[in-house]
Amino acid sequence: MRTPVSDPMRIGPYRIVGRLGSGGMGWVYLGRSPSGREVAVKVVRPELAAEGEFRERFAREVAAARVVSGAYTAAVVDADTEAELPWLATLYVPGPSLAEAVRADGPLPEPQVRRLGAGLVEALQAIHAARVVHRDLKPANVLLASDGPRVIDFGISRVDGAPGLTQVGVVVGTPPFMSPEQIRGATVGPPSDVFSLGGVLVYALTGRPPHGSGEAVRYRVAFEEPELDGITGPMRELIARCLAKRPEDRPRLDRLMAGLLEQEPREAVWPPPTVAHSIAARTQDLVKRRKQSTSVSVPSCLLSHARALLDAGLTDAMVTEAVVRGGA
Repeated sequence: MRTPVSDPMRIGPYRIVGRLGSGGMGWVYLGRSPSGREVAVKVVRPELAAEGEFRERFAREVAAARVVSGAYTAAVVDADTEAELPWLATLYVPGPSLAEAVRADGPLPEPQVRRLGAGLVEALQAIHAARVVHRDLKPANVLLASDGPRVIDFGISRVDGAPGLTQVGVVVGTPPFMSPEQIRGATVGPPSDVFSLGGVLVYALTGRPPHGSGEAVRYRVAFEEPELDGITGPMRELIARCLAKRPEDRPRLDRLMAGLLEQEPREAVWPPPTVAHSIAARTQDLVKRRKQSTSVSVPSCLLSHARALLDAGLTDAMVTEAVVRGGA
């Protein structure tokens, strides 16, 4: 996996403030527009940018994300799919992903999970209204904001009516949160996202996917019943319907919304206290960054450069030499 020797200072019109994360597809940076608006900028890795099919897939992601609008999705503000390294900018959400929140502090209480589920249903309603199927709804693609969740990453979404790049029988997605039809490589529609939503809710309540993980997860998703221990009452029944093997047996989103809100106690507060703490810390960090001058201090630059060199696999001695040379 290639890593840049140093992070870019600017992508398109956006000044790069810091790196938010990285993955197999590329890097995500915190950027700032000329007017000071924070954005998350996803940049494709060079080896993938050199592949024509991947560039086309990335262009499809941008197109899918642009047609979706809703309170619980992260809005696309800019993109350049023709750049040497294609990039996509969305509004920055200063909150952890559901995966991060559960890993750090454990499962969420049921009242908050009902609020979370209602927000995700509303997000899927907006996505499906735009004739898009997300196909990769999972805890890592759900950001927890102060006013509710945000669904992100339309990398393998499918726009209804648009020719697909995925060949018949080829499986794409994240197996523990994929639907049985997706596991089989069959055509998927909105009910597939409902199945994935059921899996996300199980994860939020228990800290694990409903069919586990590992090599056998594909078989369990396709043929075995989900593990719902620890989930009781109407919530268990609702999730079980979402995880039905046959797409036609899963609830419509409007009925799912009604079921989630029917049992929601009035005292259900969003965000949960631990998530609120994480959001506050990220927001404070943003405030500090805004107060900094537009030019980054030399020590900060050198520290960032050192981290990037270490990421690239260079030795401590080589890093020290580079940092000293840079500060000379």
